[in-house]
Amino acid sequence: MNKAGFLRFGRLRAAVLVALLAGTLAACQDMAPRDYYIFGSGSASGPATQAPQSVVRPSETLETPVPAPPPAEAPETPAAAQAKPIVALLLPLSGPSAAAGRALLDSATLATFDIGDDSFVLVPRDTGGTAEGATAAASAVIEAGARLIIGPLFAAEVPAVAAVARPAGVNVVSLSNDRSVAGNGVFVLGLSPQTQVERVISFARSRGLQRFAALLPGNAFGMNVDEAMRRVVPAVSAQMSLVERYDPGAGDATPVVRRFASFEVRRAALLQQRRELETKDDEISRQALKRLDGIDTLGEVGFDAVLMPDFGDRLLALAPLLPYYDIDPARIRFLGSALWEDPRVTREPALIGAWFPAPPPEARVDFARRFRDVYGRDPPRLATLAYDAVALAAILARGSEAPDFSLPAIANPNGFAGADGIFRFGTDGTVERGLAVLEVRRDGFRTVSPAPQDFRPVTQ
Repeated sequence: MNKAGFLRFGRLRAAVLVALLAGTLAACQDMAPRDYYIFGSGSASGPATQAPQSVVRPSETLETPVPAPPPAEAPETPAAAQAKPIVALLLPLSGPSAAAGRALLDSATLATFDIGDDSFVLVPRDTGGTAEGATAAASAVIEAGARLIIGPLFAAEVPAVAAVARPAGVNVVSLSNDRSVAGNGVFVLGLSPQTQVERVISFARSRGLQRFAALLPGNAFGMNVDEAMRRVVPAVSAQMSLVERYDPGAGDATPVVRRFASFEVRRAALLQQRRELETKDDEISRQALKRLDGIDTLGEVGFDAVLMPDFGDRLLALAPLLPYYDIDPARIRFLGSALWEDPRVTREPALIGAWFPAPPPEARVDFARRFRDVYGRDPPRLATLAYDAVALAAILARGSEAPDFSLPAIANPNGFAGADGIFRFGTDGTVERGLAVLEVRRDGFRTVSPAPQDFRPVTQ
């Protein structure tokens, strides 16, 4: 497939009604949208490269607290419900994750202006971040006539939503990244650990690295990374050398890293070598002993690359322990996850030169600028998920004859291109993404392997 395989959607000017949780409709001004694409048309032009037009701030900023939903109104007649594509958006707009939910709602609203037409209606509902809240929200939107559900955010909420949506024949595009909840009408849009591991390990193997090790948090995320590595490493004709786990709640991972580095064994080997050389009185032995000055260990660690997918404060505490225990980043390539896309990573000397997978940075630039224009702040990393999910729904709502939220339409094998690059769903509900590989530099992140433009295999 080449760039001519994109079907271009863009430059719509639509005043779209967004149904708020309070049951009201937010009247919003016209907005000049960005371009959005779907793969699959041989006659359409390639992606536009021009910057998006300026954005008019919505008259309803959605910054005030969202009240609890009122009692459900009487459902529309079947004919009326069929006439307009109602899409539900389930987010944690209250509770501990309310800030994340609000940012996702802002992104979804932006996508509605950019992509939706006059008839497209987005109906947000609060889940509170709990399975019980998700059940109530899903029941309410299905009763209101929703034909597609976007969300929820957390994997623990997805089965509750699916239990309500499946009997009603409504598909779900979850924002979770947990593949275990996908399937039977549930699609998982989040960037899964499996996808990230496959991309960065395949790239590292293409650069000649053969033996892989991992330092993983002892939680579900770490387990998913471990499972993915054990599948991917043999598939690229490489070796899985070592895996160590640490308690993500512990304050100090020193004992784990010390063991991971085989520090005691390598230290003992150095001391033994020194003792043997000290017993000899020839010039060669004296020169060899001198070369051991300033060295803490002797012998290899047994791997060429180490994957550390953790992030934030835990990563920044973990990374400097490796060179301290003689795992030299000049000789051993450090690998990470998309969670490394954090400016603090560039300030950790041990991580300079490390590689990690991520959505293509250039794909997100326009979205981030538009988000700042409208809301006056930078979008969080998760914000693109809601944007792309709602943009996808708006495109499917403009079917050739009628809105089409069916499994074949969602799992279009040609895929879609959004604010996080290209993606497509499998019929099993999992998502495949086109990721770049970035290298950590002192002045930022540099792309060392561009994201693919289609879904042919990428290793370079």
